[in-house]
Amino acid sequence: MAYIVSCEGKEYAVEVARQGPRYRVTLDGAAAEVDLRPMGRRLYSLILGGDSYEVDVLAEGSRLSLIVSGEAYQVEVADERERRLRGAARRAEGRAGRQEVSAPMPGKVVAVLVSVGQEVAAGQGLLVIEAMKMENELKAAGAGRVTAVRAVAGKPVNGGEVLVVLE
Repeated sequence: MAYIVSCEGKEYAVEVARQGPRYRVTLDGAAAEVDLRPMGRRLYSLILGGDSYEVDVLAEGSRLSLIVSGEAYQVEVADERERRLRGAARRAEGRAGRQEVSAPMPGKVVAVLVSVGQEVAAGQGLLVIEAMKMENELKAAGAGRVTAVRAVAGKPVNGGEVLVVLE
């Protein structure tokens, strides 16, 4: 899976692929084999290039607070696909016409915030999806009237599935 990782003011392209009990991690084109094992609720053992590290992880949405062998880091992780979808939604903001709001990734609908016939403004929340232990509010790219709500609170959804239609 591809991610954009921000740390100390820099962005990195990171790809992670599981290979048996280990991971192949590519950071800005440089690949490495990583052994990562949980040692507790927030504590992990990381072996990289023959060196061993103790990593304490506190996740707050897409933000991570990491302590790696005593050094603290603040990291933000964005799924590359989700980031592209959000960028496309921002570019579409304010456009008139039919809008189909789709799930950016598989998850579960936590809340439906609109109903059929309701008028919505650009940027207004339409529904909330939980995916990868994070809640994401999906918003209207432009003003319109809700013509269909296909999402049901508590039900799973597939990535790309159309959940709300606006006209």
